[in-house]
Order: sequence, then C-alpha cells, then structure tokens
Amino acid sequence: MEQAKSALKPVEATVTENVDDLIAGDLEDKSNKPNSSEATNGSISSENNASESKGTDLGQMRIRNIPMPENAQGIKQRFYHHLHFTVVKDRDIASNHDYYTSMAYTVRDHLVGLWIRTNQYHFKNDEKRVYYLSLEFHMGRALSNCMINLGIKNTVDEAMYQMGLNAEELEELEADAALGNGGLGIFQQKITNGYQDEYPDNWLRFPNPWEIARPEHLIPIRFYGKVINDENGKKKWIDAVIVHATPYDTPIPGYNNNVVNTLRLWSAKALGAFNFQLFNSGDYIRAVAETSLTENIIRVLYPNDNFDEGKILRLKQEYFLVSASLQDIIRRFKDSKSFSISNQKIDFTHFHEKTAIQLNDTHPALTIAELMRLFIDEENIEWNQAFDITKKAIAYTNHTLLSEALERWSIEMFKNLLPRHYEIIQDINLHHLDLVRKKWPGNEERVKRMSIFGEEEQVVKMAYLSVVGSHVVNGVAQLHSSLLKSTLFKDFYELNPEKFQNKTNGITPRRWLLLCNPDLSELISSKIGDDWITDLSELAKLRAYINDEQFIRDVQHVKLENKKKFVKVLQHDFNIKVNPDTMFDVQAKRMHEYKRQLLNCLHVITLYNRIKDNPNIDIVPRTVIFSGKAAPGYLLAKLIIKLICNVARTVSNDSAVGDHLRVLFLENYRVSLAEKIIPAVDLSEQISLAGLEASGTGNMKMMLNGALTIGTYDGANVEIDQEVGRDNIFIFGMTVEEVDALRKKGYKSKEYYEREPELKRALDQIRDGFFSPEDPNLFADIIKNLLELNDHYMLLADYAEYVKAQERVEQLYKNQTEWTKKCILNIAGAGKFSSDRTISEYAKDIWNVTPLKSKLPGPHHDRPRIKNKIEQVEMTQSSIRHEDY
Repeated sequence: MEQAKSALKPVEATVTENVDDLIAGDLEDKSNKPNSSEATNGSISSENNASESKGTDLGQMRIRNIPMPENAQGIKQRFYHHLHFTVVKDRDIASNHDYYTSMAYTVRDHLVGLWIRTNQYHFKNDEKRVYYLSLEFHMGRALSNCMINLGIKNTVDEAMYQMGLNAEELEELEADAALGNGGLGIFQQKITNGYQDEYPDNWLRFPNPWEIARPEHLIPIRFYGKVINDENGKKKWIDAVIVHATPYDTPIPGYNNNVVNTLRLWSAKALGAFNFQLFNSGDYIRAVAETSLTENIIRVLYPNDNFDEGKILRLKQEYFLVSASLQDIIRRFKDSKSFSISNQKIDFTHFHEKTAIQLNDTHPALTIAELMRLFIDEENIEWNQAFDITKKAIAYTNHTLLSEALERWSIEMFKNLLPRHYEIIQDINLHHLDLVRKKWPGNEERVKRMSIFGEEEQVVKMAYLSVVGSHVVNGVAQLHSSLLKSTLFKDFYELNPEKFQNKTNGITPRRWLLLCNPDLSELISSKIGDDWITDLSELAKLRAYINDEQFIRDVQHVKLENKKKFVKVLQHDFNIKVNPDTMFDVQAKRMHEYKRQLLNCLHVITLYNRIKDNPNIDIVPRTVIFSGKAAPGYLLAKLIIKLICNVARTVSNDSAVGDHLRVLFLENYRVSLAEKIIPAVDLSEQISLAGLEASGTGNMKMMLNGALTIGTYDGANVEIDQEVGRDNIFIFGMTVEEVDALRKKGYKSKEYYEREPELKRALDQIRDGFFSPEDPNLFADIIKNLLELNDHYMLLADYAEYVKAQERVEQLYKNQTEWTKKCILNIAGAGKFSSDRTISEYAKDIWNVTPLKSKLPGPHHDRPRIKNKIEQVEMTQSSIRHEDY
C-alpha cells in the first residue's frame, strides 16, 4: 500500500557533476513544517559501500562520493542550484515556469547517473539492441512520470511545499511533447464557434529540460539526384541534395529498476547556415532560404497530404527519420564492444544477432530499402546476403486495415525524390515475385496482386514492402491479426504463414493508473499489495472483494472524487460547469468516420427528443463528453465536430432539459488531458464498425480505471469481453461476419432510415437545420453520406441495437451497487492489457531478446575508491570512448 501511495522506493541515484558546493544561502522556506522524510529515504553513501566494491570495473565513469540528495532538504538545494545557475534567476524575479524548469532539472539530475550507467552496462555486456522506429510517440508529460518511476515524487512534492510552491501546479506548466498524430498530436486544436481551427503546437517555445543535443553525431541525409554506374559497374547515387540530421536524446526511466532508456529524436539542419555573399549583396531572404526550406522537413509532422506538396514533404519526413536512424544504428553496431576493443573485423553477418528493428506501421517502411542501400552501397555487401540480413533484423507491426493508412506513393514522385531506393525496391520486388511464381506457377493474376508496385495506379505500396522485407508481421489484437491474414495480406499469408503473429496492445499501469489515479491505486494496494504495479495480472485478486460492501463503497467514493476533480478541470480550463452526480459517458479518440462519433451523436439527439417529448421521463442524468482531433484535410470529420458542438449548444440552451443531459466537446485532446478524463469515466464508448478498429488502447485505460465499456465486437473489445465476461460489458451491433454478409447482400441505408422512427426524426432534424438555424444546409454533406452515398460505415444498421444497449446501461446505472461490482470485475480483468506483457511477447517471439528481470546495479556500485575530486568525473579507460550515449 505504501508503495502505491507514494510510488516511493529508495533509489540509489547519483550524478556526474560535483555538487559539494550547493546553493543554500537562498533557502527561504514558506513553511516551517518539519521535514519528516529527511533522514529516511534510503540513500546509500559510497563510504558505506566501499567494502562491497570488490569487482571494480575501470571502464566506467567514476562517480562515487558524489552525493545525490534523496530528502527534501537535498531536493531544495538542487532546486536552488538550478534556479541560480541554469535558469539564472532568483526568487524575486522567477516566474512559475522558471520554477517548473528548475524542478525538472532537479529531477533530471536523478536520471543522469542511471542513464549513463545503463549505457555502460549495455556496452559492457554487448547486448542485442532493439530499435523501435516510429514517426509518433505519445509521450505526455515527462516530469510526473519520471518522479513516479524514480520513486521520488513524495519527496519532491514535500520540498516544493516547504518552499511555498505547489508541485502539482508546476507540473501543469509542462507542455505535452508534440510527437503524435490523430487524436493526440500534430497541432493545437481550438474550437471556435463549433469549428475546428488548427494552430502550431509550439511545445518547444521554452527550452526543453529533458532533451540532450548530440551534435557530434550529425548525419547527412540525401534527396533527389541520380544513380549512375561507376567504373567498376557499382551503383552510385550522385548530385543529391544533402541536409543534416541532428540527434536529440530524451531519457525514459524504467520503474524502480535503475534502467534509463533513450528516445532519440532528429532535427533537420541545412548544410550551410546561409549564403553570406547573397546577404552582403542585400538579398536577405534568399540568404536564409536554404535553412528555412531544410527545417520545413521537421516543422510540422504529417502535413496535409491532400496536395502534392504535402505528399512530398511527408515522404521526405519518413525518409529523414529512417536514414538518420539507420546510419546511427550501423555506427553503433560498428562501435560495439565486439569490434571497438579488438582487432576483429566488422562482420555484418552478425548484424541481426545484435540488432532488432521494429517498424511501427508503414511510416518507416523505407527502412527496408535504406538498410539495403547502406549494406550494398556503403558496406559492399552482396545483394542476396544484404537482403537476408535485412529481413532477419526487421519486423513490421501493422496498426490498421484502412487503406488510407497503408501508404502508397506515386512512382514518379518516389523515383524523383529517392532514385536509388526506387531501384532497390524494384530489385526486391523482382526477387519477391520470383518466389510467388515458384509457388504458384502460371498464376500471373496473383503475381499482379502481390507486386509491391501497382502498375495501373503507378504507385509504390509501402505495406507490401513492409511485409516482403520483414521476418515477422504482427497485428495488435486477436481479431485484427486474424483479419490481416484473411483480407489485407491474405496472399502474403498464404506465401509465408510462419511470418504472421499477434501482439495485443497494452498500456503502462504506471502512467494509466498509478500516476493518473492515485486514490484508486492506493485503494487497490490496500487490498492486494503493490505487486500489481509491475505485474498487472495481480489485479485478478480483486475478484475476491466483489461482494465486500465496504470495498464497493470505497470504489464508488474514489470514482466520485475523481469526477469532482475533473469537474474542477472543466471549470478552470474550459469554463464549463458540470454536475459530478451525472453519468460521465465519454468518447475520446481521433475523429474519424469509422470510429463513429456520429452514431454517438445520433443517440444524444434521440435522448434529447425523448426528454423533450416527456419532461418527466425517468432517465439517468448523463454528461456526454466528446474529445478528439480531425486531420486538417478531413473535411467530413471536421463537419461532425461542428454537428456535435451545435447539438451541445441546442441542448445547453434548452431549459427544459435541465440536468437530464449535457453534451461537451473538449478541445485539444492530448495525453495530459486524457490523464484527467479517464479516471472520471463511467461509460467508455468504443463503437467502431466491426472489423475496422485494429485494437484501441483508450478502451483498456478506461476499464483499468473502473469504467464499463459499450462497444462493438471489434479490436481489443473482443479480448476485453473474453477477460471480463459478456455480463460485464455492453456489446452491441454486427460482427465482422455480419458486416461482410450485409455488404454482399446489398446494404441499403435508406431502409433503416425508414424503419426506425427515432433515427428518421434525428436525421430529419439534422437535414432540416434544427441544429443549424443560421444555415439549414450546413450538414447536408453528413446526410448525403448517410443516405445518398449509402452510409459506408453502417451507422444506421447498428443504430437500433446501440440505443437498446444504452438502455441496458441506464437500467444498470440506476443500481449503483451492481454497477460498481461490474466496474471492479473490469479492473480485475485488466491484467492482460499491460504493456509489460506486450513487450515481453515482442521480446520473446520477435526480437529474440530476454528482458532483464533484475534491477541494474546503481551508479555507485563496483567503483574504486576516489583519490581526489577530479577523478569523480574522469574517463579512466580508452574503451569508454567507444561507448555511445
């Protein structure tokens, strides 16, 4: 219980700088509260451990005897050190953001020694490295996550309190890292008069205390040019435009295990700063044009690709990531212990034994062609051997069945931008189609279907390249992986069935329960202990308390308190007043037609009409919350946002509705907002058309925090249903098989429109301008898609069952004891959905690595005695120079 309450276990952390002369003269505490934790935090001095340091390793940075305070007084000293010497302020003029920055650097100090030691440990043991290549990382805020994982959150909170600062308020000043897509990233979303407006997400407006620039590892990236044969007949890429990629590293700490991994991001830099001759001649714009054009590559992730310029920029971004990462990976391989401290010749036949590369969807699919280029053109490896090594090193995770996300690039554009890669993909395709012809002689129709090049459309199919160039292909839920084999990659599965696996997604319990829902975490630990934090299957023990009346009341109390906290967020951040005693019905995810926020909106309209028809209706008061971003070029999704906002306006302005129904659309959905919403959710909306949601993780996060799911039999809902039982989830709608059968029979959306009176009424209201009196035709495109274009995502077919499922929700919610029992069973059934389980499966079945179960040694272990202070940061062995951070 104590661990969950504070996430505080002794951490033996040190840093690589001398902190003997700490700033103490400026300490003016705002509180005289005694520091109860000052002498009890388990910091182990190097003197106490000197006798234990037997097997010394001179190939390490010497950092013994450098204190890292683990108590509130030490935290305050480090805080003031950074306020003075890093931020260069004092408390007379420091802003709250200055305090946040000082707090972040103070916490980062706890990471540095562990971070360096982790890299040293991996270098010393010459272990296999796993590289996860992705164009998007939904990081959220780093500060609170680091404090939780390091076990110092309570101590830091106490130190801030003693200085008259509110740690929670300072944490709120950290911007979410804008490294995501869809529902969580890319841009800042503002809702203006119901319309989505996009603004730059300037998350780096202030210096980022979490990133470390590594300009010494600047990497050249080529674009355009042409390919020739040199005098030896070898392919040579010449006349290319070169930009440079600069790495920036962010530490990612494990939970209480002394491991700090690295997220390496890349920034584009021009070859030259600007043309000084042009500048001197007065042409100031052209003088800096090269820098501006180069930095456009990384200015906005995933540009609107409705235009050719956006498509070209997106392909540039993907190759930029891939080339920089792979050149870096090969450099690390060459600098590994096997080769750097011996005269052993670098042997790439062992590359896959030391390197695993995971492709996160098709965005980094160019990894296959680029790794081949580097092997063949730069390392002089023969083609067949290069392709064998490439396939053994690379694996591919598919995240969607939607064709729009399975990238297809124009051959003309691709060939112009990446001429050498076009040739390499041609060779890969010829090799691949030879295998197809051997297995199915004379079947040229299949050969055509399986080609990486779409001859009719003149495109390169990146999903096909990903499958052909990988040794494993996996989906992210049981149903999704099954559908990959039977639909999208059916031909490829029949060619290589051994390639295909499933790895159901997971979420980290540290962020999505311990951090965002501390009250529930403490309650759980009071019953079953703390082991669930690192072994989520332990939650199954909660089933023993399903009839414990006190536990049921405690769970209800925690949920209500979380709702009250969220109500304060709504009041403070959105100026919205909400009754916490209503049911919180939430659909928070990327805005897309297949996710069917529109179906939810139709149910809201139906509820509104029922209330208007019968003001005395016995209905559970409900607050329906939508949140999520539409892609900038996705006009229909943006129109659905406008409809939801107009429905919310109509409901709010109708005094007859009262507390029966509230509808909200919360702008700018992101990780930090999700952390506030999810603990407060009663009903989790997961209502995609069956067969289209690969997995989903919002469903997992909400069930883990005690919400019940209403959803179709799709994605990870299938496995949630298996874990909790059909009585504890509200499943409705067609199955995948029923969807396919209806399409084959001939789906006619207008039949459902005519058949369901409440549905017809809602659609007529939308069509006739009831929700848009200022422009009655505003939502004509929505009606056109549903009725004239035959409702591709079959909302109308599932409408009646959805409404009935919502009625079952209502009836159960009226019996709060039974509702809460089912919530407890959902929490108890969430164990499967831990990212720890997912990563362990990847490690065992795809990467061929063994996760380290034991805690790494702390930075102070195995160090010789210090003779003088200079040796505290001295690099004593030449071998350390081969280590790469």
